[in-house]
Amino acid sequence: MRTRGQKYWDWADVHLHCRTHEEALSDGTTFDIQARLSRTGATQMFIGVYAASGDAIREEVYAKRPGENITRALAWGVERARHIASKGTSAAA
Repeated sequence: MRTRGQKYWDWADVHLHCRTHEEALSDGTTFDIQARLSRTGATQMFIGVYAASGDAIREEVYAKRPGENITRALAWGVERARHIASKGTSAAA
């Protein structure tokens, strides 16, 4: 089970529809990437990378992804999550 960090809870909004991508690596690392349109029409994104234990390795929030639609932002987020996982970047970074 994932342990969500404060960045996720600050970003979460049950009133906005999100598209998500979840992925699990062979070592148990998981990704949770979510993209949505804000109330003002800006593309926003959340990237969460979690260890096999469920602890957050890193969470990132993007309030605006100028020039990107949800699909494009989601694709970029997946690549970003893979990069984070490959580097083993800590959540505090």
